[in-house]
Amino acid sequence: MGSVSGVPSSVASGSASASTEQLVQPLLADAVDVARAALLDAGETGVGAYLGVAAEDDCAATHRFAAELPGYRGWQWAVVVAAAPGSDRVTVSELALLPGPDALVAPRWVPWNERIRPGDLGPGDLLAPPAGDPRLVPGYVATGDPEIDETALEIGLGRTQVMSLEGRLEAAQRWYDGDYGPDSEMAKAAPSTCRLCGFYLPLAGSLRAAFGVCGNEFAADGHVVHSAYGCGAHSDTTLPTGAGSPVHEAYDDSAVEVVALPPAEAGAEAHAPADAEGTVPEASEETGSGSAGDTESAENTESTENTESTENTESTEDTTAEPAAVAPPEQTD
Repeated sequence: MGSVSGVPSSVASGSASASTEQLVQPLLADAVDVARAALLDAGETGVGAYLGVAAEDDCAATHRFAAELPGYRGWQWAVVVAAAPGSDRVTVSELALLPGPDALVAPRWVPWNERIRPGDLGPGDLLAPPAGDPRLVPGYVATGDPEIDETALEIGLGRTQVMSLEGRLEAAQRWYDGDYGPDSEMAKAAPSTCRLCGFYLPLAGSLRAAFGVCGNEFAADGHVVHSAYGCGAHSDTTLPTGAGSPVHEAYDDSAVEVVALPPAEAGAEAHAPADAEGTVPEASEETGSGSAGDTESAENTESTENTESTENTESTEDTTAEPAAVAPPEQTD
């Protein structure tokens, strides 16, 4: 397989404009078969469809072919052909396998000292500032006098290096643009600012005018916040009137509730069922004589049933009592 090497940018990009293609000499543009044969003669496999040609200069051009190789999706075979001015012969200068515009390639190499990102430092890790770090400038130099050096430590001059103006400006801009700056969504919806909050602890030095640390454990506790930042946990926050759940009296489910029922309507009597004596409600005048006849028939039927029931009862009682009236048999000597 051909080596993966660097070629002019027009080949690496995998595309060429129409105007560039027009500048290719006809002799070089027609050397498609020569370029393909060069790949096959070199023992390369997976030479696919022809993709086009791009001019490198007046005497050279690059032909591109799709690479049909496992694991090289989107890559291209590039063959550089050349011809001297006035010559009618084309020669092959170089061939290589290069990534196309849609090829999967490794990310850009980054030096090890530039790979550290915010948040990468863990417990026990050591990270020294680079030499000549513009964020730091020399600080107080010890004099050897204990009284002077101790006083210098108390007023913050006992460090060998302090942040430079450039370092402080970079930090201030980073904090301003961060999640605790005045343009964050939390700050836009806050009722007030940190500058007026009792939990706001201003920084010392030149950054005191714009930055401080939040001391509210329910807010941005321990984070550097801009003085124009704010949140709903401001020390002066008050709940709106009427907030919270409404007050209800306790419900006693053991008490007996007396419910007064409304009086019965007059029309309900017409639909009442017959009473225990077997009477039925009187028929309305609209029923006529037919209703009266039905009533008499019902009374006769009830009378007959009552008579038969009485007779059956008496007969049963007489039958039951007869064995008690039989005299015992006479005894003989």
